[in-house]
Amino acid sequence: MPFTPLDLTARLLVTPQDTEAPARVARLRELGIGERPVPEFDAFARELARVTDAPFAMVNFIDERRQYFSGLYDSTTDPQKGPVDPDGGVGRVMERDHGFCVHVVARRTALVLEDVRDFARFAVNPVVDEVGIKSYLGAPLLDPSGMALGTVCVVDQRPRPWGREGLRTIKTMAAELREEILRGVGPS
Repeated sequence: MPFTPLDLTARLLVTPQDTEAPARVARLRELGIGERPVPEFDAFARELARVTDAPFAMVNFIDERRQYFSGLYDSTTDPQKGPVDPDGGVGRVMERDHGFCVHVVARRTALVLEDVRDFARFAVNPVVDEVGIKSYLGAPLLDPSGMALGTVCVVDQRPRPWGREGLRTIKTMAAELREEILRGVGPS
């Protein structure tokens, strides 16, 4: 019998199961969000980046195939403007299995990764090598039914000691945005 090398990273790369994706997509359509940039979400992302002193912040909605950043702040562009592409082009869409928000949605709980390289499951994620992401802080946007509609998150290209204060901040801001979404902030 020929020797077949064992791929130890195969299990680590698995994107979490997301049986709620079809229901989430339907709910997002009901709310009129998740498929295009929203100026209020860009402003929220800019404020989230300011509060956490992070270079990147997002309001992210995930469907069966992709992630869409309806709110986006990227300090590597013009810091006064915030969004990378107001027309929704490059920078707003990411593959579903890239990044860490899919884990937040699947778990319906906040995720703090001060140095993603400390966790085998996350260290092999494509954004680590392709984008240079070293730290992540994210929280779910929970619908009253308990379903995660999406996430709010910040990332950095260097390790960050987010700590309990960072966790408290991201959860508080996610709860505030959730209430705004349910009140109808964003497109109608």
